Amino acid sequence: MPRYWFGPAGKPITLKSSDILRAPSFLKEIGLNAMEYEAVRGVNIKEEKARALGAEAKANGVKLSLHAPYFINLAGKREVIEASINRLKESIEAASWMNAYVVVFHPGYYKDAPSKKDALLKVISSLKNVVEYRDQLGAKNVWLGPETTGRTSQVGDLREVVEISRNLEGVRPVVDFAHIYARSNGRHVTSKEEVIEILEFIEKELGEWALKPLHVHFSKIEFGRGGEKEHHNLSEEEYGPNFTHVCQALCEIGVDAVIISESPVLEQDSLVMLKLCKEICGEKCIVEQASE
Repeated sequence: MPRYWFGPAGKPITLKSSDILRAPSFLKEIGLNAMEYEAVRGVNIKEEKARALGAEAKANGVKLSLHAPYFINLAGKREVIEASINRLKESIEAASWMNAYVVVFHPGYYKDAPSKKDALLKVISSLKNVVEYRDQLGAKNVWLGPETTGRTSQVGDLREVVEISRNLEGVRPVVDFAHIYARSNGRHVTSKEEVIEILEFIEKELGEWALKPLHVHFSKIEFGRGGEKEHHNLSEEEYGPNFTHVCQALCEIGVDAVIISESPVLEQDSLVMLKLCKEICGEKCIVEQASE
């Protein structure tokens, strides 16, 4: 039976306290059990607070992940790559302090490489340094998650994140279904069968390990010619993709998943997705404690 964790990307918007340490207990109170710590503007959390957040998360059964800074380009010019590597190293260190199980990151951009293939090879080469640092730090429990990206200018279509993962130890894809939908101008993630194809492709290329669990981002999304423009609430029916297709596919082929809401209303849409998955897959699929 598949198992699912649900939570927001960042501090819950309905949490009145500004203290991130209050987030795990708040999420438990409202029935959620995951959270992605957002270091997207820089890794600014101190070790003491990171460890305290990890302790709060463990006490409240909340599974933590960490999103690395947006300004990462592992396919850029040398000084940009060096700065990006350092940001990922800082992210791994913070993730190890708080016991977050994955560092999510956007791999980079095509513009500074001769071709898309060259950009991909630069990303893989640049990441080797990061993987070595993680292992030297003794943080092999923190895996690196190249995320499927939403713009056609970015390294990070599904095949690319799988190829990155294939070439490095302790690296596996983070699947943002909204990004796949936006990048394809709404042509993909339009049915349960197509989501199953995505999941089966990952398993075929990387093995079952890459789906234990699958780290997922989801929201509705608006797109333009170059892909992603803006995330939207699940209630906005004029936008896609449809979360029902995702949960049906996960349940049908038995894939465990940590499902992070990137909707503007964060935890509110996490609760919507949790309710829908209970209806589709059954209450026994919903993990009550992250330590289980």
